[in-house]
Parts: sequence; structure tokens; C-alpha cells
Amino acid sequence: MTMQSQIKPGMPVKCADGMDHGQVDGVDGEYIKLSGGDSAQPHWLPMSAVDHVDQHVHLNLGHEQVHQEWLSEDPHPEHRQ
Repeated sequence: MTMQSQIKPGMPVKCADGMDHGQVDGVDGEYIKLSGGDSAQPHWLPMSAVDHVDQHVHLNLGHEQVHQEWLSEDPHPEHRQ
């Protein structure tokens, strides 16, 4: 089972520092779309930021790194209107 297939909508996302960063809205290609957390705006993180998956999605980034790395706009131009 690949890491991508283990990630399900609604799973909590935690950074390497153990802080919550919202929930998975879905896997979108090579990105995880997050909802909730620090703001109501969705964010996208690359799959490369995922360290492992159990009942949570654990990131290999610290709290500040997450905020620097996440995208506030859909990374897929074809999804934008």
C-alpha cells in the first residue's frame, strides 16, 4: 500500500513538532489538500512533506517550515477558474 493510498479525507495532519495543521481534504495528484487548521482557507502540501501515515498524517516539516512550504493556491492550473 502506498503512502498516498493510506491518506484519507478527514485525517488529522501533524507537523514534526507535533502541532496540528488541519485535516486532509483529499489527495490531489502529488499534493495533499488541507482544510481547517490555522485558517479556513485550504492549503496544499507536496507528498514529499509526508514522513509517515498512521491514524494521522505525520509531516517531516516543523511548524514554521509547514507555513513556508504550503501553497495557498491550487497547484494545478487546470483546476483554477
